[in-house]
Amino acid sequence: VQLQASGGGLVQAGGSLRLSCATSGIVFGNYAMGWYRQAPGKQRELVAGLTSGGSTKYPDSVKGRFTISRDKAKNTLYLQMNSLKPEDTAVYYCNARRGGFEYWGQGTLVTVSS
Repeated sequence: VQLQASGGGLVQAGGSLRLSCATSGIVFGNYAMGWYRQAPGKQRELVAGLTSGGSTKYPDSVKGRFTISRDKAKNTLYLQMNSLKPEDTAVYYCNARRGGFEYWGQGTLVTVSS
């Protein structure tokens, strides 16, 4: 199983980025997927969740700015991030979970300058 996150980078406040997470080795549509982030000195937190049935959830801190989506044909998960803020700076990780199995991508760094 592999989850390969990409798309991070340096962006100015107010800008946008789209993260991608290419997966292999799992039946993509059967897994709950999520994007997490971890800023220096802070715990990893969920920023977007997507159930296998297609329901989404977001914490208040990103609601209305971030959108999680998936392309089943490409086995790829996305995170569209708009109106980025300096406090969104973190390493972003994709996650796949089903039953007792959980997999993580390697992380991609997002830096938002003020």
